[in-house]
Amino acid sequence: MMRGGNRGMRRMIDKMGLDVDEIKNVREVVIKTDKKEIIVENPSVSEMKSKDATIFTVTAADGGYSERELEVPIFPDEDIDMVCDETGVDRERAAAALAEADGDLARAILALSDQ
Repeated sequence: MMRGGNRGMRRMIDKMGLDVDEIKNVREVVIKTDKKEIIVENPSVSEMKSKDATIFTVTAADGGYSERELEVPIFPDEDIDMVCDETGVDRERAAAALAEADGDLARAILALSDQ
């Protein structure tokens, strides 16, 4: 990626102890959040390794990505477990109640307790 590029940047990366490599032939990168997915088609991906961490950089060409809203948001297992524990319902009902309550734990628990 930076070979033959900006010499100053390369020196700085070397001083920081980072080893940089380009990952070839990447077709797609998907970034998942609790409410949407970001899909990057044919990205340029670099991997920077230090002794403590690995950093990936993903670069999309103009218009090379799309966003997709999830029909059902993804909730952390801890949130689902808490609703299950407080209300005695199964995981599927707990997740549905969280979706109806926009992820608000208290509202989801109250809604299930009222039933």
